[in-house]
Amino acid sequence: MRRKPVFSTLYLILGLLLMYLPIVIVMIYSVNESKISSVWDGFSLRWYEELFRDRAFGGALVNSLILGVLSSAAAAVIGTLGAIGTARSSFFGKGVMAYIATLPMLTPEIILGMIFLAFFSLISLPFGMTTLVISHTAFCIPYVFMQVRARLSGMDPAYEEAARDLGAGRLRAFFDITLPLILPGIVSGMLLSFAMSMDDVVISVFVTGVDVNTLPVLIYTQLKTGVTPKVNALCTLMFAATLLLVLLSALLGRIGNTKKSAKGSTK
Repeated sequence: MRRKPVFSTLYLILGLLLMYLPIVIVMIYSVNESKISSVWDGFSLRWYEELFRDRAFGGALVNSLILGVLSSAAAAVIGTLGAIGTARSSFFGKGVMAYIATLPMLTPEIILGMIFLAFFSLISLPFGMTTLVISHTAFCIPYVFMQVRARLSGMDPAYEEAARDLGAGRLRAFFDITLPLILPGIVSGMLLSFAMSMDDVVISVFVTGVDVNTLPVLIYTQLKTGVTPKVNALCTLMFAATLLLVLLSALLGRIGNTKKSAKGSTK
């Protein structure tokens, strides 16, 4: 009985090392003075300075931020409406529809990229920011849908019914009662969507145009000519930003659950 916790701890430590040791190595070599990533030549922040002066990286960062904001906002609207529709209505095939809504998250990205490429080519839509926003919105919707649907499943419908009994219309009851309760789930899903959009490279390679370059695609093209410490610095900043978004998403979800449990205890 005493050996099980030891083996579980060792297994956890080994898993964490395999996942995060390469990231730690990239962070260490991002402050390497040498131009050769495999040779340590002293501590320096020169590569971060050169990164901020690089116009190509700056333009790609702006494109990625615009893409992340637009796709996460569109996914928030569509995912929230879909979650409310499946949670508040009863129809045949409701469970199947909810499962279909999560398929973009379960489908391999290379398959999604090929599907979007064929679809946009079929309708003769020029590749660029428009195709990027549409494709990123499509695979970001499930993250908002699942978060909001989880919030709605634990919310008592009596709150909205009480507002309706007091004379509020459907829209008034939604904005005054339902929306504040599901808002942590919406924001949490948007943060996850933004992080996924910022990190995506596979789908973006298929649907981007020659005049639009995102940050992950730029990193991918840079890797073909060799990894430089500047790329290591960029990867470090992207990992830190993604980690911050995930932590904020988890924090908002925990705050929402705390408020919900507090309201339930006061009944």
